[in-house]
Amino acid sequence: MGALIENSDLLWRAFTTTLWIAVAAGVLAFVWGVTLAAFRASPVAPLRTFATAYVTVVRNTPLTLIFLFMLNAAPQLFGLVVPLGVPMAILSMTLYTATFVCEAIRSGINSVGVGQAEAARSVGLTFVQTLSLVVLPQAFRSVIPPLINVYIAHIKNTSVAAGFATTELVAVANRLANGNPGDVVGIFAGVGLAFLVMTLPLSITAESFESKVAVAR
Repeated sequence: MGALIENSDLLWRAFTTTLWIAVAAGVLAFVWGVTLAAFRASPVAPLRTFATAYVTVVRNTPLTLIFLFMLNAAPQLFGLVVPLGVPMAILSMTLYTATFVCEAIRSGINSVGVGQAEAARSVGLTFVQTLSLVVLPQAFRSVIPPLINVYIAHIKNTSVAAGFATTELVAVANRLANGNPGDVVGIFAGVGLAFLVMTLPLSITAESFESKVAVAR
């Protein structure tokens, strides 16, 4: 445990970096995921096709490959050069996590009765108004637990950024373990506890929401 205490400032910076990546990418992934879900429910065929293809491909691609794509292929294909480190981590995780957010929200949209949308259209609401004012508010009630589970996995996925010049918790743990082989167990136990601090409140919240939904039903 001595290595943890001696490098507490480094570990704290790594913890805040991990938390910042998780929060920033999580917010952006929510926005992009809701947009993709709207595209998939849209009556416009090209939007549905694009969203379906995007979600199918990205959702079934390893996150490490998304990082490699942004690093090597995106500059050639799109002229998009993203700096290694935190910017690369945020963008890659946003593109990846958004697909899981999309599918969670789409399942919520599908759970809303068709009659709700038909009633909204019968009073003159557009598709966008129907989705934003009628369907999505009802859908969100049922998708909060699965969304929380998506974000628990999202936080743990920040560890992939360790391989792409990002000084987050796993990267620091590897560095300290290499320099302090006698403290390996304590180092990784400490880093595991740090991840637990971030994910356990979400897990408790998800269980609470699931209980409330079960009682409501």
